[in-house]
Amino acid sequence: MLLSGGIDSATALYMVRREYSVRALTFEYHGIARQELRASESIASRAGVSEHRLVRVPDLREAGDIPGGLFGGLPPTYIPLRNSVFYSFAASYGEEVGASVLVGGHNRDDLEVFRDVTPRFFSSLERAFRAASPILDKNRLRIVRPLGRMTKPKVISLASSLGVPLERTWSCHGDGKAHCWKCDGCLTRRRSFAEAGVLDPLSPGRGKIT
Repeated sequence: MLLSGGIDSATALYMVRREYSVRALTFEYHGIARQELRASESIASRAGVSEHRLVRVPDLREAGDIPGGLFGGLPPTYIPLRNSVFYSFAASYGEEVGASVLVGGHNRDDLEVFRDVTPRFFSSLERAFRAASPILDKNRLRIVRPLGRMTKPKVISLASSLGVPLERTWSCHGDGKAHCWKCDGCLTRRRSFAEAGVLDPLSPGRGKIT
């Protein structure tokens, strides 16, 4: 399970934890909000994963931190070939522990922005991992994206019904003690909760991650 501190991966985790014995990976890359790392640790603990491993990739940078203006049209939080990198680490971890499934929390809205969340990308990646590893091939490794057909508001509605600890998730691109409610992450969160008709426990005046 690839686990960030966000709502999507937390929801995917809560969806699959009854079906699988779950191990989680969180990635610490250049510029990631420390609160997001805290959130992923808290979510993993609450969900009862069998192991939560932190992978440090300090040289992996977001587009906003890379000079040259090569990534016009993409959000500043875009990481070049992010999922190729993350899922390669996950496959290595999966080979180590004998996994048969890799799970990611990508939603349908991601398809509008990122090329590396398409079904074509993941089917190619799945074949590559199985071709590279006799262990993963024997285990018939699959990459599962349980939220792939859901919009963000639909994910939030599902999260609420599953009992996901939404008060422990983190969506802000900043690193303060509470969400700034000005960045793209915060604005998307506010809009999605409103469309879902769910009260956000982290909305202004309602508290922060503890």
